Amino acid sequence: MPRILTYNVHRCVGTDRRLDVGRVADAIAALEPDIVALQELDVGRMRTNGVDQAHEIARRLEMAFHFHPAMKVEEELYGDAILTRHPERKVKAAALPGHERVPQLEPRGALWVEVDLDGRPLQVINTHLGLVPREQQNQAAALAGSGWIGHPDRTGPTILLGDFNVTSASLVYRTLSAKLAPARKIAEKKSASASFPSVLPVLRIDHIFVSPEVRVLDVFAPYDPVTRAASDHLPLVMDFELSSAA
Repeated sequence: MPRILTYNVHRCVGTDRRLDVGRVADAIAALEPDIVALQELDVGRMRTNGVDQAHEIARRLEMAFHFHPAMKVEEELYGDAILTRHPERKVKAAALPGHERVPQLEPRGALWVEVDLDGRPLQVINTHLGLVPREQQNQAAALAGSGWIGHPDRTGPTILLGDFNVTSASLVYRTLSAKLAPARKIAEKKSASASFPSVLPVLRIDHIFVSPEVRVLDVFAPYDPVTRAASDHLPLVMDFELSSAA
């Protein structure tokens, strides 16, 4: 049974304000995932001691990885990654549109990797949307369009996941749900899955969306001493199977 998770790691600075890449890696390792989607990673940034966090977490987990820098400040990078121990290839990494009237907002992007699960290709798209509603709507429309979910190469089993910064009541959620099914709604097991804030999780702003070929067994947000402290988000975990559904 494959397992995937999405995790906003908050540049590996925990709720106790301690920078600890190893603690984040330990939290992930304890969950034994096959595929990991991470947001808010620092690479070579002075504020986090110049560590390549994507590389270091992947090294500790013994996984291959692809990193997409949504933001670049000279040689300092900040963005998202997909890690896996299965055969993989990067399909696409690109910026998402922002707010046409507020160009100074933090840049956002998405990363698409194809993972080979026992000979069957799985399309995995990781993203981290902005904070302003109009910006979020522009980004969701782009993800739902011909560049991503609607791309001709996006066929077969697909998982879109990440930190969307919206709840299920939002237009963004409805836009994406029209293309892919919300994993929480179709999960066979109903577990606690609020993921933010990690100390007292009450909001569901991290999401997983799936195509019909993905059978969702369980979606949950592990709440324990390590996950409560490692980041301001909990990981959101999905156990699934691939079916032949069209």
